[in-house]
Amino acid sequence: MPIAPHEACPEPDSHAIICRFVDLKKFRDLFANEELYFRRTDLFKESDPAEALPPDNYVRQTLGLTKYDIHDELKLNHDQASNRQFSEAHYIQCWQMFEGETLDMWARYGGGVAIFSRFELLKSILSTMLDEIHVGLVQYGDNGPPRYNTIHFLFMKGKHHDKERELRIALTSYDPVGGNNRHLRLNGFPDREPLDENPLHEWVHGCKRRRIDLKALVTEVRVSPWATDNEIEEVNLRVKSRIPGCPVTGSELASPLTPTLDEFRCRRRDP
Repeated sequence: MPIAPHEACPEPDSHAIICRFVDLKKFRDLFANEELYFRRTDLFKESDPAEALPPDNYVRQTLGLTKYDIHDELKLNHDQASNRQFSEAHYIQCWQMFEGETLDMWARYGGGVAIFSRFELLKSILSTMLDEIHVGLVQYGDNGPPRYNTIHFLFMKGKHHDKERELRIALTSYDPVGGNNRHLRLNGFPDREPLDENPLHEWVHGCKRRRIDLKALVTEVRVSPWATDNEIEEVNLRVKSRIPGCPVTGSELASPLTPTLDEFRCRRRDP
């Protein structure tokens, strides 16, 4: 199915270099199974409660709601809970527009590896899938998108995330009998999130996997500046077995002056 175009997700240049930083567990999974892994969007609220939700003030302004008015605040709850449930039909995978390595990016994944590709290669692979796919650059800002719809919310994040330079893939898979009122209590009170006693149907999984040809996607694998000799050897063996000739390189940040992972994390936490 052709990739679904949308104004909310502009595409980068076809030759743009993209990368995906992953820990060793995810690297092993990718090279063992040759599958792209997409996580259900609402599950990202564990690390980012605002994932795929518009800012509250944007909702108030769009819907004409008054802050602190009890009836309007309940309406806000209702709409944000509905937006959360709309996001459950979408599964995402994140890449990065590569502009250079940073220790912060490596530290976020505990070392691991970076998988490199070009946008044209990724787009070609996505175009062969049967799913409805949106792919494009995430837009950063705190004022909300120009239109009030789920795709805009999926491809927008707060300004404080702008260093991530994220390229996002959103795969759509609707529950054909899913409801959108799982946030309502028995007395009709709207909670801000779906209630635990109203779970998703058992056939709605937390992830989707799609088979791909790794050789048609990966152009380079780069190991972290903190990789051990055993980890470097493992990465080389796995890449060689799946993509003969694909270069495996070391991090540009590896040097005798590079702090250890623990040292870097301690310094990052310093005020």
